[in-house]
Amino acid sequence: QVQLVESGGGSVQAGGSLRLSCAAAERTFITIRAMGWFRQAPGKEREFVAGSSWGGGSKDYLDSVKGRFTIFRDSGKNTVYLQMNSLTPEDTAVYYCAARSTWVVARTPDEYDYWGQGTQVTVSS
Repeated sequence: QVQLVESGGGSVQAGGSLRLSCAAAERTFITIRAMGWFRQAPGKEREFVAGSSWGGGSKDYLDSVKGRFTIFRDSGKNTVYLQMNSLTPEDTAVYYCAARSTWVVARTPDEYDYWGQGTQVTVSS
C-alpha cells in the first residue's frame, strides 16, 4: 500500500503563493513511477493540474496553470511539491496528490492507483 501524505494548503490572497507537499512513505516510494496533482472544487469534477514522471524527465500541466505552477521532486526526501504562484480565486479547491506504478504521466484520475487525503487551498480576491 502506497502512503501519500499531503501538506501545505491554506488561505491566501489573489496573487499570492503556496507550496504543497506530498510525501511518500519510505517503504512505498519504490513502486512509484509517476506522480500527479489534481484538484476538485465544490460541485465540479476532479481535474488534473500537473504531473511528473518520478525522475522528473516528463512533466505535464493544465493549460490554465502553465507558467504559474511547478511540479518538482526532492529525491532526498521522497517528496513531490507543487509550487503555486500568482494564485487566483479560480484555483480554490481541494488539492490531491496521486501516484501510479507506470512511467507515463496521466491526466485522468482513474489512471492513478494511490491518493493522498487532500488539502484545501482557498484564494480570496
